Amino acid sequence: MLQLNFSPFPILESERLRFRRLTNEDAPEIFALRGNPETMKFIPRPLATTIEDALNHIKIINDKIDENQDINWAVTEKGSDKCIGLMGFYRTQPENFRTELGYMITPEHSGKGYVTEAVKTLLDFAFNTLNFHSIVAVIDSRHIASERVLQKVGFVKEAHFKEDFYYNNEFTDTVMYGLLKRNFTK
Repeated sequence: MLQLNFSPFPILESERLRFRRLTNEDAPEIFALRGNPETMKFIPRPLATTIEDALNHIKIINDKIDENQDINWAVTEKGSDKCIGLMGFYRTQPENFRTELGYMITPEHSGKGYVTEAVKTLLDFAFNTLNFHSIVAVIDSRHIASERVLQKVGFVKEAHFKEDFYYNNEFTDTVMYGLLKRNFTK
């Protein structure tokens, strides 16, 4: 079984981005992300309606880190400490050396290649430092931009479930992408 230890918290960097631990000071940015109908359009979770919702989300993330279960980072542009995105791994299955990738970025920072750059950095860490064998990404089939990012970094479509998820009074399709460590290239 995979043994995870996120202490000390791993701060990562890519060419243009820095990945650090979320703090309560990030609550306004997390509220802006999780309270925005556009950024949450393909994420079947209730919108954050208060700063308290954002603080609770940060606490849940940091509790999982402290318990060595899952890990998520606040993403910032190098030279700035302002959180522009939230990315990491959750629903981790250490017994299967497997985890799930999740990511979101502010609308004003999308379209700049940041998500692709960030995902490559996180995959490198997950496969080569944490020693995961496989990583899955589960997306709404309508989320074309997310699908493009996954394909760009080497994920392959493993399943398409028709109308398998009911949220906000509608059935939606779920698409599952996967990547094995042996198929990952930086």
